[in-house]
This record gives sequence, C-alpha cells and structure tokens, in this order.
Amino acid sequence: MGARILLVGSGGREHALAWKLAQSPEVDLIVAAPGNPGIGALAKVTTVPIQAEAVPELVAAAVAERADLIVCGPESALVAGLGDAARAAGLTFFGPSRAAAEIEGSKAYAKKLMARAGVPTAAFGVFDELEGALGFIEAQDSPVVVKADGLAAGKGVVVAATKDEARAAARRMMADRAFGAAGARVVLEERLTGREVSMMALCDGARIVLLATAEDHKPVGEGDVGPNTGGMGTYSPSPLVDEALAQRILETIFVPTVRALTEEGRPYRGLLYGGLMLTPDRGPMAIEWNCRFGDPETQSLMVRMEDDLYPWLLGAAAGVLPAGTPRWAPGAAVCVVLAADGYPGKPRTGDPIDIPTPEALAGGRPGAPDVIAFHAGTARDGGGRLVTGGGRVLGVTARGRDLDEARARAYGAVDRIHFAGMHFRRDIGTRGTHDRR
Repeated sequence: MGARILLVGSGGREHALAWKLAQSPEVDLIVAAPGNPGIGALAKVTTVPIQAEAVPELVAAAVAERADLIVCGPESALVAGLGDAARAAGLTFFGPSRAAAEIEGSKAYAKKLMARAGVPTAAFGVFDELEGALGFIEAQDSPVVVKADGLAAGKGVVVAATKDEARAAARRMMADRAFGAAGARVVLEERLTGREVSMMALCDGARIVLLATAEDHKPVGEGDVGPNTGGMGTYSPSPLVDEALAQRILETIFVPTVRALTEEGRPYRGLLYGGLMLTPDRGPMAIEWNCRFGDPETQSLMVRMEDDLYPWLLGAAAGVLPAGTPRWAPGAAVCVVLAADGYPGKPRTGDPIDIPTPEALAGGRPGAPDVIAFHAGTARDGGGRLVTGGGRVLGVTARGRDLDEARARAYGAVDRIHFAGMHFRRDIGTRGTHDRR
C-alpha cells in the first residue's frame, strides 16, 4: 500500500508540491487542507476544509487519514507550532519546529543568529521604539532597508531610496501598525547592492542538500518598480550561480546557520530558504531566511525536478536524507504570476477566470507537460465557476530548452488566460537572458 500525505496550504506553492507528489509511484493519496480548485482537480488528491493555522484540527485530520507524512507549505502554520504538535502525536512531519521556524518568524532573531554564527550579512539595528529607529536612520550615511520583524506575507520590507522614505516606512510599521503586531519591532539594515538569488536546501537535522537556484521578482511593476509583493514571478536556474559559487554559499552561509541553530537546541528539519545578495565586492551575503519552500520559486523548481520528490521530503522529515543530490532537467523554467486587481493592496475577488484546457494552454501541443497554470488565489463561486479568490491568482509556469523558450511558452500561455483586472509583469526572466549576452 502506498503512502498517504496530508498537504497543508492553499497557494501556488502547494499546488506545485501536490502536482509533483502526485506523480510519485510511492504515493497513493494526498489530502490537501484546505487546498484550492487546481489542487483538488489532481489525480490522487482530495481536499478537506481545514485552514493552515488550525493546528489541532490538522493534527486530528492527519491521524484520521492515517497520514504517513505531513507536508506544510505556509510559514504561518510552522511558526504557530504545527510541527511540534504533529510530532507530539507521533506523526512524521516535514518542516521545522516552532523554535527553529523563528528564523523566519522573527527577522531580529535571524539577524542576531547570523551575527553570532559569522554569516556574511548586512549591518543592522533592531528597534522596539519609533524614536530609536528614526535616530538610526538619521545617523546613516546612505539609505537603509526597513523590515517588519514578524510575518508580513512577503510585503513587510521597504528598500528605501531616501531617508524620508525610510522614516515614512518606519512610521507606517511602528506607529500606524500597517502590518499589525508584526511591525511593532523593526530591523533596519544597510542597503546592499548586487543581484538577489533564492537558494533552498533540504535539511534533516544534520545534512544539508542544496536545490536548484532561482531568481524572484518582488516588486509589482516591470523594471522592479512599485511596492514589494509576495513575488510576481521567478525563473530557474540563476545563470549567476555556478557549482563553485553554490559550494561557497553552502559552506559560508547555510552550514554555519544550521550549526548555530543546532547549538541553540533548535535542530533544523525541513526546507531552509535563503534570500541572498550576490554583491560585487563582498561576495554572497544572506539577506533573510525563510522556513519553508519559496512561492513562486517552488513552481519553477518542481517543473524542473526529475527525481521523485516524496523520498526527499520523507528523508528530511525522518532525519535521513537520501544519498546524493536531486536531479534537475536541463534548460530553464519560468513562472509568471497573474495578480488580481488591487494587489498588492486589497485585491478584488470574485471575478470569473477564463482559462483554457491544459492542451490549449500549451498552444495545442498534445499532452505537453512543460506548461501548467498553478492555482494560488482561486475559488469556486456558488455556481461552480472558477473565480479570483486572492491577490496572486495563478502562477503560469513553463519549461524550455533555454530561458528564451521557457519565457516564450509561459507568456504564450499567459495570453490565453483572462479575468477582469488581471495584471502581471512582462519582464520575468529578462535579466537572466541578458546575463548570457
């Protein structure tokens, strides 16, 4: 009898994970809590209406479903202690403990941990009072980055161009509570220059296995203008990270971070995701840590992963990762996020989505496995129509022999999808294309 998995979450990342896990010959059933219409349409998948933060209900569902493995997507559930509750019930859980998840739950904690561990990162200050934060900003010779300490769905970071912009951001977070309690404390950092790269690794408490690289596009507008979002698109791999640089990142950033967590009694099991800056004069530096798969980086990685995902997740959860490293398809993958009207502010929901069949989405190529629209903020209305249900609605993802072909396939599919107020960036992956010229 094959494995039974409880998959926690409802976004594009979870759809990509479900899509990949459903291909495993070792998996019989995936129960998604709560899932989304795209996840629910997959073979081997059923959904249950339990939200990601409902820890006792999720543990009860895993027991009732006889889950061999729980895979948690959202950081909110990990920070809330879902991993601790699951393991206390004797369940096998992919994801860190509440204590280890603090590496994302508190940017102040993460920065202090890196400082103690000697991890290269930007100079910083941590402030609980607005007056102190404003004084720090005034004393700097150059603009700073303002970060809400807690979870803010990827939107709690302002890369200020001027001191006025930094002061305004600090006031919005600390005085106006734009992000609620998450912004009561702020981290102020020197502004690094270079290129950002996303690097994810599987950890089993001791061993660290790097996954393929990706580059994210955070700002809402083309040319990286406008407010930050949870991510408007990604491509994989990054042309800037070769094998030697990946090894350097592993040894100078990931290894000391995981070692420091272990020394503090917080051994790390699950997915550790580093947001890195490749600086021209100081080498790779850590910007921040996330305690889960990236979104939308995961979409680009899953269409490139040639290995069965299930043994890797199970091995990390059980404390014994498989030997070697995962295999990746050559070429490249691109994910373009289609966002709802109003995003990244208050998104409009309920707009019908016109999306073609998978074959039509891929331009008529029969059974093409290299183009897929991963559902993120989608829902069904009372009449059963597919409608917008969140800010980031779909992640249109394509694989190609190179970045140009992947981009062409992704944007060809984007042009076949329609809903009122739909907006997206047309420049996802262009900087990677320019790197080769």
